Amino acid sequence: MKIDELFKQVSTPLGAPAFPRGPYRFHNREYLNITYRTDIEALRKVVPEPIEIDEPLVRFEVMRMPDTTGLGNYTECGQAIVVRLGQERGEYLHAMYVDNHPAIASGREVSAFPKKLGAPRLYVDSDTLVGTLDYGTLRIAVATMGYKHQPLPLEEARAEICVPTFMLKLMRGYDRQLRICELVRSQIQDIEIKSAFRGPARLQLFEHVLAPMADFPVREVVAASHIVADLSLTPPSVVHDYLAKAS
Repeated sequence: MKIDELFKQVSTPLGAPAFPRGPYRFHNREYLNITYRTDIEALRKVVPEPIEIDEPLVRFEVMRMPDTTGLGNYTECGQAIVVRLGQERGEYLHAMYVDNHPAIASGREVSAFPKKLGAPRLYVDSDTLVGTLDYGTLRIAVATMGYKHQPLPLEEARAEICVPTFMLKLMRGYDRQLRICELVRSQIQDIEIKSAFRGPARLQLFEHVLAPMADFPVREVVAASHIVADLSLTPPSVVHDYLAKAS
């Protein structure tokens, strides 16, 4: 393969890349969101400067993505911490567990989504919306919400899932020294909310050394929502380069 052709490739392995070239469009993306209050000191241990925490709030999310261009059919589960960077309020994406390799590879390589392999599920059990996460053979989280109890205004739903998101990109070179250490920002765009509901909810988190969701214990459930939407993501942009600041 000539060098000019090599530069056009999106990822390795050549001839069978780990993921296709985007952009990716999400159709009928379904969210179970549970926002809860936790211990602020636990959050401060993992949220990097210069991000600040005003309230100890975490959004536990399970996202069912049955139709994503290029990536297919998959589910994600994660924790997003409510934060502020300067005067802009948003969320810091702490961890995401995903059951689809192209989504993991593209999310980590093209962007800075903190994705690793897990087995999340989102389904309706009688009158209850249920989200679960398994890591290997062990259950890590169980979330339940009353199914479609009260309509959520579409503008409130849009505001909830379109907040700016901040992520940490860490990559080391072949000498094991940091090569990239950046705080990046992304945001959902081009969104159509198809349905949105709120309702009562509960969340259980279980201890696991490699999927430590329970490090942010549930002290109080603040809100819960069930949202279905079509949407796209903006390409990430660097908002803080730690290596440049250190030099």
